[in-house]
Amino acid sequence: MANTAQAKKRVRQAEKARQHNASQRSRFRTYVKKVFAAIQAGDKSQAESVFREAASVIDSTARKGLIHENKAARHKSRLSAHIKAMA
Repeated sequence: MANTAQAKKRVRQAEKARQHNASQRSRFRTYVKKVFAAIQAGDKSQAESVFREAASVIDSTARKGLIHENKAARHKSRLSAHIKAMA
Protein backbone atom coordinates (compact mmCIF):
# COMPACT_ATOMS: atom_id res chain seq x y z
CA MET A 1 0.00 0.00 0.00
CA ALA A 2 1.07 3.58 -0.62
CA ASN A 3 3.06 5.15 2.20
CA THR A 4 3.86 8.68 1.10
CA ALA A 5 1.37 11.45 0.45
CA GLN A 6 2.51 11.57 -3.17
CA ALA A 7 1.90 7.84 -3.63
CA LYS A 8 -1.57 8.11 -2.03
CA LYS A 9 -2.45 10.95 -4.36
CA ARG A 10 -1.28 8.94 -7.38
CA VAL A 11 -3.53 6.05 -6.27
CA ARG A 12 -6.50 8.44 -6.14
CA GLN A 13 -5.64 9.91 -9.55
CA ALA A 14 -5.15 6.50 -11.13
CA GLU A 15 -8.52 5.27 -9.86
CA LYS A 16 -10.29 8.38 -11.17
CA ALA A 17 -8.63 7.96 -14.58
CA ARG A 18 -9.50 4.24 -14.64
CA GLN A 19 -13.17 4.96 -14.03
CA HIS A 20 -13.24 7.68 -16.69
CA ASN A 21 -11.51 5.43 -19.23
CA ALA A 22 -13.93 2.59 -18.45
CA SER A 23 -16.94 4.81 -19.08
CA GLN A 24 -15.47 6.06 -22.37
CA ARG A 25 -14.69 2.50 -23.48
CA SER A 26 -18.25 1.46 -22.57
CA ARG A 27 -19.62 4.40 -24.59
CA PHE A 28 -17.56 3.25 -27.58
CA ARG A 29 -18.94 -0.29 -27.36
CA THR A 30 -22.51 0.96 -26.92
CA TYR A 31 -22.40 3.04 -30.10
CA VAL A 32 -20.93 0.15 -32.10
CA LYS A 33 -23.75 -2.09 -30.83
CA LYS A 34 -26.34 0.54 -31.82
CA VAL A 35 -25.07 0.46 -35.41
CA PHE A 36 -25.16 -3.35 -35.49
CA ALA A 37 -28.71 -3.30 -34.09
CA ALA A 38 -29.82 -0.95 -36.87
CA ILE A 39 -28.12 -3.16 -39.45
CA GLN A 40 -29.82 -6.28 -38.05
CA ALA A 41 -33.18 -4.46 -38.16
CA GLY A 42 -32.60 -3.79 -41.87
CA ASP A 43 -33.17 -0.04 -41.57
CA LYS A 44 -30.47 1.46 -43.79
CA SER A 45 -31.34 5.13 -43.18
CA GLN A 46 -31.28 4.63 -39.42
CA ALA A 47 -28.05 2.65 -39.67
CA GLU A 48 -26.41 5.48 -41.60
CA SER A 49 -27.50 8.14 -39.09
CA VAL A 50 -26.37 6.03 -36.11
CA PHE A 51 -23.10 5.28 -37.93
CA ARG A 52 -22.34 9.01 -38.23
CA GLU A 53 -22.73 9.39 -34.45
CA ALA A 54 -20.72 6.24 -33.81
CA ALA A 55 -17.89 7.38 -36.10
CA SER A 56 -17.55 10.54 -34.04
CA VAL A 57 -17.43 8.55 -30.79
CA ILE A 58 -14.94 6.07 -32.26
CA ASP A 59 -12.66 8.89 -33.43
CA SER A 60 -12.78 10.68 -30.07
CA THR A 61 -11.98 7.43 -28.25
CA ALA A 62 -8.94 6.94 -30.49
CA ARG A 63 -7.83 10.56 -30.08
CA LYS A 64 -7.85 10.12 -26.30
CA GLY A 65 -5.63 7.05 -26.64
CA LEU A 66 -8.14 4.54 -25.29
CA ILE A 67 -8.00 2.54 -28.51
CA HIS A 68 -5.41 2.53 -31.27
CA GLU A 69 -6.00 4.66 -34.38
CA ASN A 70 -5.89 1.52 -36.54
CA LYS A 71 -8.54 -0.17 -34.42
CA ALA A 72 -10.78 2.87 -34.84
CA ALA A 73 -10.28 2.81 -38.60
CA ARG A 74 -10.96 -0.93 -38.71
CA HIS A 75 -14.24 -0.56 -36.80
CA LYS A 76 -15.43 2.30 -38.98
CA SER A 77 -14.47 0.45 -42.16
CA ARG A 78 -16.27 -2.74 -41.18
CA LEU A 79 -19.41 -0.95 -40.02
CA SER A 80 -19.46 1.06 -43.24
CA ALA A 81 -19.06 -2.13 -45.30
CA HIS A 82 -22.00 -3.74 -43.48
CA ILE A 83 -24.17 -0.71 -44.20
CA LYS A 84 -23.16 -0.62 -47.88
CA ALA A 85 -23.97 -4.33 -48.19
CA MET A 86 -27.56 -3.62 -47.16
CA ALA A 87 -28.38 -2.03 -50.55
